[in-house]
Amino acid sequence: MSAGEPASREVMSYDVVIVGAGPAGLSCAIRLKQLSHTKGWNLSVCVIEKGSEVGAHLMSGAVFEPRALDELFPNWREMDAPIKVSVTKDRFLLLSETRVWQLPVPPTMKNHGNFIISLGYFAKWLAAQAESLGVEIYPGFAAAEILYNDRGQVVGVATGDNGIGKDGKPSGRFARGVELRAQQTVFAEGCRGSLTKMLFDRFRLREACDPQTYGLGIKEIWEVDPARHREGLVQHTIGYPMDRKTYGGSWLYHWEKNLVSIGFVVGLDYENPYLSPFEEFQRFKQHPYIRRMLLGGKRISYGARALSEGGVQSIPRLSFPGGLLIGDAAGFLNVAKIKGNHTAMKSGMIAAEALFDHLVINDSAPEVKNYRYRLEKSWLWGELYKVRNIRPAFRDGLVAGMLYGAIDSVLMRGHAPWTFHNHADHTQLRLARSCKKIVYPKPDGVISFDRLSSVFLSNTNHEEDQPTHLKLRNPAVAMESNLALYDSPETRYCPAGVYEIAYEGPNDDPRLVINAQNCVHCKTCDIKDPKQNIDWCVPEGGGGPNYQGM
Repeated sequence: MSAGEPASREVMSYDVVIVGAGPAGLSCAIRLKQLSHTKGWNLSVCVIEKGSEVGAHLMSGAVFEPRALDELFPNWREMDAPIKVSVTKDRFLLLSETRVWQLPVPPTMKNHGNFIISLGYFAKWLAAQAESLGVEIYPGFAAAEILYNDRGQVVGVATGDNGIGKDGKPSGRFARGVELRAQQTVFAEGCRGSLTKMLFDRFRLREACDPQTYGLGIKEIWEVDPARHREGLVQHTIGYPMDRKTYGGSWLYHWEKNLVSIGFVVGLDYENPYLSPFEEFQRFKQHPYIRRMLLGGKRISYGARALSEGGVQSIPRLSFPGGLLIGDAAGFLNVAKIKGNHTAMKSGMIAAEALFDHLVINDSAPEVKNYRYRLEKSWLWGELYKVRNIRPAFRDGLVAGMLYGAIDSVLMRGHAPWTFHNHADHTQLRLARSCKKIVYPKPDGVISFDRLSSVFLSNTNHEEDQPTHLKLRNPAVAMESNLALYDSPETRYCPAGVYEIAYEGPNDDPRLVINAQNCVHCKTCDIKDPKQNIDWCVPEGGGGPNYQGM
């Protein structure tokens, strides 16, 4: 090695490398090892996770449907899984600014047999099961690069170098990344994964499907007055504070020990650049019906995460030479159910079965094309197909969406002879001059809060001396387009206060400041930026939120 040449990277080799330790990735790893043990093979399987620990970056409502878990571990109820609180009652409410009406619960939102859980705790339990089967799991390993061979096939991933300073040069704590090479690499990065986005472009995986469309979910956990707690109660609302055109709604799940999961989802196809999903959530909590439940309680956690809402018509090609997509990286969320963990798990299990047969048969073909065929024959695909028109129907507003949803799910039972199509969220913003500014009330510090105090509760931390992981393709666009045409919507759609417009002096030009250390990895900026000028990339491994019980 010549002077000044970077040290070579350590190489670790496996049969299968899985990027992401969420329910999809862990279920894939577990199923691979189950098949290996049952059929007398010894496939080596590795899972890498960018969070500081398994579950650190996971956030979900979460009402959990155990269908896939029943298949993965039929005896899970005897395995001390952190799934204890059964749903006892469903409520579906319509809110005006001051009133509330109880509506019939839609068929897709009935939760008999489901459970209220923490997705983070559940993932830790899955990880323990995976490790007991021989899966190697490495948290704090942020996959930053896809590795290819000379034929253009994926042969693994590499983690980013640590210890690169803000100036782009190695610092005193510099350490090279690691190459994790595999016969097949499974991408389970979740919604809008940075490597998955590269795969879309390189292999043109999105050419034959609709654009993906997204929602931003913002969540808090509260410890409420025991007199107001109803363990097992699942409640969803629509209406206030959203206008009739903008898609959005809330959840309130009464978990164990007087804890309530409360959150709000805003569809990222909203039009008004002055809308702030975070502030809409704070307004929602001040509704008299909601405020009454929270009074006397204590907010203990905060987080935010984008979710894929496009449905089956937005699912891309799922295999490519050397790898597969699973879970929310591919878009397997069932929006009508407001659930994606069971579908993510099932996609990982089907991928494992396709991978195992491919590797054991020693198929020389680099692409596991059988994976999609197996998916389309499974209950997962059938479930998503039946609800494919529910979310797009809301493009015409709340009333039209509710009416169509009732007709589709009750009368046609998901078998309509047509399919509605999706559009890209970033194309939907209207120019600021054509929109009305939204004046949000100041937080009271009791029920509603500001963004920075909220980020504090997410335990977000990034090594300060590193290049920003939020990249502007063209810095000039932030001023010439975003500010000039849309009045800098990134300062409002980010739920963590990452972006702000600053003036050095009264006569100076404005500039965009990126407070990357605040980033909770929700990916909204990568999705909603009107010119697609922001690329979210992984920071150093272990950086980001450290959610507890989310």
